[in-house]
Amino acid sequence: MKKFNFKVIITQDEDGIFVASCPSIPGCHSQGDTYEEAQKNVEEVIKLCLKVAEEDKEYENTINFGETESSQFVGITNVMANFSPSL
Repeated sequence: MKKFNFKVIITQDEDGIFVASCPSIPGCHSQGDTYEEAQKNVEEVIKLCLKVAEEDKEYENTINFGETESSQFVGITNVMANFSPSL
């Protein structure tokens, strides 16, 4: 069995809820009241999506399995920039 490393994006919405999504797996997202809870919940959803993919080959074909266990995520940052649109 091959292991894959799926990247997850976690953001915090305007109500303070942490929203987690896995862009490589369509429909794979969850949330939590804390960062840790959102991470735990999306890990469970990833496992459920992969279980569905075992039975549904059409769904399996929509998943990006490009990242193997050895790949490493470097980071994401916010960049602030001023902009004055000319309207």
